[in-house]
Amino acid sequence: MQKLNKEVVRKKGIYLLPNLLTTAGLFSGFYAVIASMNGFFEQASIAIFVAMLWDGLDGRVARMTNTQSDFGAEYDSMSDMVSFGVAPALLAYNWGLFELGKIGWLAAFIFCAGAALRLARFNTQVGVEDKKYFQGLASPGAAAVIAGSVWLGSENGTKGDEISWLVALITALLGILMVSNFRYYSFKDVNWRGKVNFLTILLMVGVFVLISIEPAFILCLIFYLYALSGPILTTYSIRRLKGSVSVTAKSDEKDNGPSV
Repeated sequence: MQKLNKEVVRKKGIYLLPNLLTTAGLFSGFYAVIASMNGFFEQASIAIFVAMLWDGLDGRVARMTNTQSDFGAEYDSMSDMVSFGVAPALLAYNWGLFELGKIGWLAAFIFCAGAALRLARFNTQVGVEDKKYFQGLASPGAAAVIAGSVWLGSENGTKGDEISWLVALITALLGILMVSNFRYYSFKDVNWRGKVNFLTILLMVGVFVLISIEPAFILCLIFYLYALSGPILTTYSIRRLKGSVSVTAKSDEKDNGPSV
């Protein structure tokens, strides 16, 4: 009986390391909210990228250390909603949407609601969807587009209210992309434990050096290209599928001979 009680207590415990990383991501997202409210837009943008770093680590650390749990999965979703839903929406609103009034906060709400729906759909499709691809733009990727845009604009002295309509359009489109059926490469099939050659390591060093030269511009460019990759990849896949179906139909017609 005493042994059974100890096992129950052990099961109800919370794994420290992965949830500590999740908390760090949540803190970064919350800091981004506070910083954007106080007009520190560059710091807020960087905080969202830091939150992305923690978010990428917590799940991998949990799998590597075999410390996955239902609590950790739910906590991670709540943290993602703050860091990649609320924080970037408020950042966009405080930087460039405030002057638009209702249209501004509606654009920010579309983004926030899109992130919530994207996370809810992802949670219900765990173990069912194709791990190689995401259905819809992942919320961290959408948040990175907002953060990269604001960071780049702040560095170049661009004021958000000068391009408020463009900010509203981008913010709303990102919210729609998150709930779309476009396919995005997830990078989950990459074997991070596998061995690579020296040239690959050299290439990775070159990427880090390139980012360090102009981090705002390079990160902004990378995530804009990633956001556009979904529609392009999906359109290419549909055309390829239609082409293969057409070829198969013609082949069957040829094998069956001409109709009388």
